[in-house]
Amino acid sequence: MPTEARTPALVFQAKPSLPPPPFTVGPVAWVRANLFSGPVNTLLTLASAWGLYLTLAAFLEWAWFDAVFEANSRRECLDKSPTGACWAGVRANWGRLIYGPYPLAERWRIDFAFLALVAWMAPLWIRAVTGKIAIAASVVCAYPFFAGYMFLGGSREETMTVLFPAAVLAGVGVLVHSACCILAGRSLPDLLLQPFGDGISDKSRTRILAGFAAASYALAFVATSGFALPEVKTDRWGGLFLTLVISGIGITSALPSGILLALGRRSTMPLIRLLCVCYIELIRSVPLITILFMAKTMFPLFMPQHIVVDELVRAIVAVCLFAAAYMAEIVRGGLQALPKGQYEAAAAVGLNYWQTTLFIVMPQALKAMIPNIVSNFIGLFKDTTLVAIIGLKDLMLQVDSAGKDRDWLGLFREPYFAATAIYFFFCYCMSKYSLHLERKLSAGNRR
Repeated sequence: MPTEARTPALVFQAKPSLPPPPFTVGPVAWVRANLFSGPVNTLLTLASAWGLYLTLAAFLEWAWFDAVFEANSRRECLDKSPTGACWAGVRANWGRLIYGPYPLAERWRIDFAFLALVAWMAPLWIRAVTGKIAIAASVVCAYPFFAGYMFLGGSREETMTVLFPAAVLAGVGVLVHSACCILAGRSLPDLLLQPFGDGISDKSRTRILAGFAAASYALAFVATSGFALPEVKTDRWGGLFLTLVISGIGITSALPSGILLALGRRSTMPLIRLLCVCYIELIRSVPLITILFMAKTMFPLFMPQHIVVDELVRAIVAVCLFAAAYMAEIVRGGLQALPKGQYEAAAAVGLNYWQTTLFIVMPQALKAMIPNIVSNFIGLFKDTTLVAIIGLKDLMLQVDSAGKDRDWLGLFREPYFAATAIYFFFCYCMSKYSLHLERKLSAGNRR
């Protein structure tokens, strides 16, 4: 039998990889493909670059090279540089822009309250800290009472006598719990229960923790009993501080109230659905300024004569009602975007309505609507400038009043530019955090 011819094995030799042709990758390639890809594109790029150069040159000349940074009056600024910016006026009125007419000696209370909020919320972004839902709930439920007394001051009678020590205890507890998680790797309840061993029952654990909480509250009550601050009424609030208070309360209340309204509008119970539909359509059919005027002028007519509701409280309620209606439609859009199979799958595994809503439907709907939700928050933050029309001394009203000061009469461009930068900073931060949430939760399109 003849031997079979064997085909010699093919030997492939790996060739060294060559670099890409020059100017086909990197920044130069991007510029050629996007800015100079053709005659028309090249002309548009050159014209845009020339216009940008002229704009930046004029702006820098006004804002920096010819600007005045040290002066005691608007007249002195004009004498030094008639065409440059008068940043000295912004520096002189900076406290007015941030705090409004709030007493100078008490402004540390505003700074301390906002620093406390930052420290209170910081554990939410630390990976080692556990129990973040409880921390977020404590911020929403307890911090307003702490900040309310810090801002208002006065005698802590009735509810504030009880709630202020509880708010202080909640804030300190969050900080101690976060330190335990970071340093010891265990939560504060685990460290408190460690001396009792691991064999105690759940009922005993609850009783022990409740005892610790009661003892801590008593200690906080005694520690804060002699703490008193001078009263500062809300008519002395203003500036960026007032803008953040109104928008912060409106943003915080918009999402939960919007979720309830959206669920009510999709309810199978006719009365609840009718009430939610009427409320949403009524609020969304009128501008915010109309609601603010009604809260200022008509709301007192429906109250007894001996009951006087603070004007700021009325404005905040109006903003919250307005924000809830718009947020309800955003949440409803997210709920309608979910496929019917999600509901059917939840029903197949035996979940009831609330379990399906809390664990299946609502998380997906909120993730899908993150861009719209944050856009609504940004719009609400800017819409709070309308409260100046009803007499509240917010940031924009303080900007306008800065140009009417005797020493700085006619100074309007620079304070308005400073206000623009402030609004841009906060809106940009919210927008960037929205993008961070989209990437983290894999929501939206990644580009």
